[in-house]
Amino acid sequence: MEKKRATEENESGFAPPSRSVDKFGFIKQDNWGNSAEGLTRSRSTNDREREERRIKKWRKMIGVGGSDWKQYVRRKPHVVKRRIRKGIPDCLRGLVWQLISGSRDLLLLNPGVYERLVIYETSPSELDIIRDISRTFPSHVFFQQRHGPGQRSLYNVLKAYSVYDRDVGYVQGMGFLAGLLLLYMSEEDAFWLVVALLKGAVHAPMEGLYLVGLPLVQQYLFQFEQLVNEYMPKLGQHFSEEKINPSMYASQWFITVFSYSFLFPLVLRIWDVFLYEGMKVVFQVGLALLRFCHDDLVKLPFERLIHALRNFPEDATNPDTLLPLALSFKVLKHLEETELEYQRRNEGSVTCGVSCGNRLLSIKSKTLSRTRTAACVFQNESSS
Repeated sequence: MEKKRATEENESGFAPPSRSVDKFGFIKQDNWGNSAEGLTRSRSTNDREREERRIKKWRKMIGVGGSDWKQYVRRKPHVVKRRIRKGIPDCLRGLVWQLISGSRDLLLLNPGVYERLVIYETSPSELDIIRDISRTFPSHVFFQQRHGPGQRSLYNVLKAYSVYDRDVGYVQGMGFLAGLLLLYMSEEDAFWLVVALLKGAVHAPMEGLYLVGLPLVQQYLFQFEQLVNEYMPKLGQHFSEEKINPSMYASQWFITVFSYSFLFPLVLRIWDVFLYEGMKVVFQVGLALLRFCHDDLVKLPFERLIHALRNFPEDATNPDTLLPLALSFKVLKHLEETELEYQRRNEGSVTCGVSCGNRLLSIKSKTLSRTRTAACVFQNESSS
């Protein structure tokens, strides 16, 4: 009987008890968990008292349940920005993410909406969501159990959003956004944060990343290529000679905001800044990765170059090294200029934004087209 129960648990996705996990809940396997644990262990050993002081400062800054947050941001915006860039204390991260994204306000303004979407509505994307769920953070204990609480919560959030915004529906890649959020907050909180991101509660709407043809992805890749040519002309020229374009390595960066394949401590630090400062940080981190590895990348031929761009060395992904380098790139003006240039080149075509939804055809054909496009992005960038 015990043997049968153990077998059933293994088949359903439970991690065997003998397998250890890191502080974030990821099973230690290969070098992924060990690398992430190494980054966090060195910090917790050396800076424990400093971290406790930081937590006290943050608690004072946000108040009980976030009651003092808006007032503090108005009074001391530069202090808030500096502290967020240093990293939000992990024990407060979920609450702060909701505050800086505007999702807490959306939740309070829409009582009962999430429950209704989950319980009473149906979505044409349900089978696609079920198929993809096991691919989202598969090494995290919360999502390991087949049909377990983690996978059910992820399904509920994605299904609810696909009903809430039928123009966007569901696209592979959205699961990593929702999955990351579910590690720090409830289903309903995660849902409204996804809404805040895609609908633009604070920053520019992200929904164009997931519409038919991934129009905003195309724009961002164009802009990123221009930034590489501007800041690293030698590398840009090498990419051109080797026929390398950003769609071969950077699409996932934008679609999942780096949550797909990077070490978790770095992902969290990127998301701290991303939620407060917007999509510009994705461009900045991308530039920093290339700058960090610049001298090696400019020497590599095509196949080795592609592999390197999809597998950055561990020292390049240390958040305490990479983020200061990323934030040293001043990209806002360049992004404004390259966005205008992209729009000029594509004048008359559908690019991005809410208006895209009004030009789409049927939900069925649109969902199929988008799913295929997004799946191709992940398959192409996953193969080395």
